Amino acid sequence: MEEKQQRHFVLVHGACLGAWCWYKLQPLLEAAGHRVTVFDLSASGIDPKSLNELRTFTDYTLPLFKVMDSISPDEKVVLVGHSLGGMNLAFAMEKYPLKISAAVFVTAYMPDTVHRPSYVLEQTPPQDSLDTQFIQFGRPEDKLTAMFFGPKYISRMYRLCSPEVK
Repeated sequence: MEEKQQRHFVLVHGACLGAWCWYKLQPLLEAAGHRVTVFDLSASGIDPKSLNELRTFTDYTLPLFKVMDSISPDEKVVLVGHSLGGMNLAFAMEKYPLKISAAVFVTAYMPDTVHRPSYVLEQTPPQDSLDTQFIQFGRPEDKLTAMFFGPKYISRMYRLCSPEVK
């Protein structure tokens, strides 16, 4: 009988979410014998940083970088990102190419090498955002933007979710 290879999955949540969003997938992967790391990006979930402390996408991505820094040089992980987490994956793939065996973009933004990183976000039609709010914060010259999902968007996003793990 062929032995299954254990993998280390690093799961990166999307915008307006936290590590909690992986509550169904994490136990399934662990039950299959894999190692799973989940965490909150800066100012997300229970991460103690305030949104006002973030100035760059690097600031937002620092928790992922800390996870990747903790991976031993002889280990490779499978990065999995959802939604805006795809942008964090791309950032980590560039910074840690030797520590990643695969990257999985689960309905996630995937930047290309031709356009600036925000291009994929700018292509989302406004009507698809429903009642999502984009709020400017910090100094006007910083042009910092935060995103908050409204009830209509959340309802659309989660209405088809199964209440149980099958």
